[in-house]
Amino acid sequence: MATGEQHLAGGHGGGHDEHAAMEHAHPGAKTYTLVGVVLAMITLLEVWAYTQEFLKPILVPVLLVLSAVKFVTVVGFYMHLKFDHPLFTGVFGFGLMVGASVITALIFLFHQYPYPPVPAG
Repeated sequence: MATGEQHLAGGHGGGHDEHAAMEHAHPGAKTYTLVGVVLAMITLLEVWAYTQEFLKPILVPVLLVLSAVKFVTVVGFYMHLKFDHPLFTGVFGFGLMVGASVITALIFLFHQYPYPPVPAG
């Protein structure tokens, strides 16, 4: 079998078979369209939540959770992280956790001290 025929038949030999299988595991246009629709629905849910008066006390945590879900979805599918080495998932997951920790700390800080003192005068 010639080299070109091996490539077409998927017979790369050695450790390349696993890589070839990963290359073919990527989703098609239907999956990407479905993911786009899900992202649009999450965005509509975020806009709806922002307009609801009864959600005002918990609005920031709700929006943060929805944003994190969108982040994971975009990174997992559109950036192909779902199909890459687990180390990359750890790198993006670590960044998400650091960002979420900083935002959560700032929320608690500003909730404890909501406004700067107003000088008398």
